[in-house]
This record gives sequence, structure tokens and C-alpha cells, in this order.
Amino acid sequence: MGNAVVTGASRGLGRAIAQELAERGWTLVVDARHGDALAEAERAILPLVAPGASLVAVAGDVADADHRRALVAAAHALGGLDLLVNNASTLGATPLPSLVTYPLDELERALRVNVVAPLALVQEAMALLRRSARPAVLNITSDASVEAYEGWGGYGLSKAALDHLSAVMAVEEPSLLVWAVDPGDLRTQMHQDAFPGEDISDRPLPEEVVSDLVRLVEAGMPSGRYRLSDLRSAPELALGTPHP
Repeated sequence: MGNAVVTGASRGLGRAIAQELAERGWTLVVDARHGDALAEAERAILPLVAPGASLVAVAGDVADADHRRALVAAAHALGGLDLLVNNASTLGATPLPSLVTYPLDELERALRVNVVAPLALVQEAMALLRRSARPAVLNITSDASVEAYEGWGGYGLSKAALDHLSAVMAVEEPSLLVWAVDPGDLRTQMHQDAFPGEDISDRPLPEEVVSDLVRLVEAGMPSGRYRLSDLRSAPELALGTPHP
């Protein structure tokens, strides 16, 4: 299929994306901040990797320039890069504060991880992406980027910036497919952290919806912002050309 870098792959949606890509024959470079959690995810994903494909795990923080260089170097060693998935994210300050009381150091951290790091990783990987027959960047966004939810101002404004970053990049780099995908509310640790003590068992697990997201990639859908819930009924996904 192709080679992909997936950030934030130790749990939640990132891990589900990595597992789905592995099952579909992709060669992967995956990362997460915590080495133990990443090693556990690597053990779980390895049996899914198709014959002839590979999986490399690189622990580190996407906000760190040396780590970003290591991710791109790992992809280069595996033969190239076709898809960059910017999934790693931080919720920011918790419990979720109002904007007028938001700790500015926490806001700066959210912007570094959720906006600056994805752009920096694209910049680092661009020379490698340009060698691909159909290079693509998938940025995971949120409905908090377009809706005004109380307490979600810090996270939401970082994802709104990521949305705009994605749209401008698609215009400036027409040979690059750039998607911003809102996965909706999922049963993840990050979502639980946003609602401590609440029952979120009514939300779907990432594994239950990720195939629609990966089909968007393999169908080569046009650059743009998508909601995962809309992709489930998109006829274009059945008609697209598989990603190289």
C-alpha cells in the first residue's frame, strides 16, 4: 500500500488508525510520548502487519524537533513516506477552565503540540513526501474547532488553527492531499479526561469507526475538512482509487 507516519499511536484513535493501516498492508512508523505505552501498542500491532510490510516505533514528544527528525529519518530508512497522520494531541488544562482563567503556559503547550508540531512535522517530512506518487497529510481535528463549547476554548482554538493550517496548506501545495478530519465523540482516555467521573460508554470506540477514516485515505478523497460521521455514507469512498 504505502508508508505512513502515525503520531500518538499508543492509545485511542491513533492506535486504531495504526492497527487499521497495518491490517491493510501499510508500512508504519508510530510514536507516542511514553515509551512503555508505545511498546505495548507495538506488541499489539505487530501481529497485524502484513507480509513484506514493517513497523517501527519511536518514542518521543512531537513538540521536540529532534524527535520529529527521528520520525522522518525512520520513514526514510523504510523507503519513503506517502502519508503523515498528525494525531498526537493534548487536551490542555484540566479540569477544563474558562478562557478568562486559562493558564497561559498550558495554552502555549496546547498550541505547540496541536498546531506548531503538526506543521513542523510536515515541514520536516516535505522533501520525502514530494517523492511519493500521491502524498497526503491527515490532521485530526475536532468539532470544538467550529462550535463554542464552554470550557473547550483552549483546545478548540488550537484545533481551529489546525483546520485553517490544513486549508491553506492544501491551496499552497496542490500536489499534496491535506485532510482535516473531525472524528466526533469517541470513547477515549482524552475524552474521559475532559469529563472526569462521567459515564462516556455511549460513545463509540475508535476501532468501531476507524475503517471509514482509512477508506478516505485510500480512496484519495479531495483535500478538505471532513466529519467522520459523514464519511460513513459517502459513496465516493467506494469509487476512489486506492492510495499507492
